[in-house]
Amino acid sequence: MLTIFLALVSESQKVGFSEVTQIAAAIQKQITRDFSPVWNIPATMDAFSRLEDIPPDYWAIIIRDDIGVDAAGIHLDRNGQPYALVLASNATALTVSHEVLEMLVDPFGDRFIASQSIKPGQGRVNYLVEACDPCEGEQFGYRINGILVSDFYTPNYFDPVFSPAVRYSFTGAITQPRQVLKDGYISWRIPETGEWWQGIFTSDELAFRSIGVLSKANNMSWRQIIDKTTKEPLKELIAKNKIADQPLAVTMMAPAFRAVSAGWAAQLREDINQAIGK
Repeated sequence: MLTIFLALVSESQKVGFSEVTQIAAAIQKQITRDFSPVWNIPATMDAFSRLEDIPPDYWAIIIRDDIGVDAAGIHLDRNGQPYALVLASNATALTVSHEVLEMLVDPFGDRFIASQSIKPGQGRVNYLVEACDPCEGEQFGYRINGILVSDFYTPNYFDPVFSPAVRYSFTGAITQPRQVLKDGYISWRIPETGEWWQGIFTSDELAFRSIGVLSKANNMSWRQIIDKTTKEPLKELIAKNKIADQPLAVTMMAPAFRAVSAGWAAQLREDINQAIGK
């Protein structure tokens, strides 16, 4: 399998370049040591000081102060290449890790796996593959180089039956197939009706809610549509996190290299502004 090249850049004055390099190093170690052996998806992550410095064949993860409530997660630019937007907060590294791992597992936001519904009586359904959502609570993350990164489920998460010898998430916090942990959620579609459901573990128990029958529109992925329809996870993240001010460091690159990437960066900025409705 070809290696995927990831780029992390901050366009927020609240997350400086020094912090970006530390986050990128921690997630690179997570990908190489923890994630790739489980999912068989090789990738690298590098830190960049400006969007214009990122080579066009990299998938960009961009930290911003304004990402639009509907715009969190994976998007596709006009060339069909995925990128992710991350809100600058005191949980930036955890969110970057979450978005990166889900981007690698499902870069286009449209991957499904069929398995038994966690809601009794529904039979087999199609689960949207979002590797960090069921265990996205901060308490289930783990640290690399002192930086908190996200737990993620393994391909065995959708197994039909439980086995004590199987790991269902990297940390082992998920202990059985299709389990949703506190502060996590999972989304699925009933293939016969097109109705979408979510299982959400908010306070002390798992609750189910119908999202209704959804349809594709404006070239959006299913993940974008679900995020747009159910805004609560991002709203809660914005409400509970306080953003700390940090200086922004800038690393200069060769002018000739900047010229090569400037046109691509300008296009991507336009795509981002459209995604967040600006």
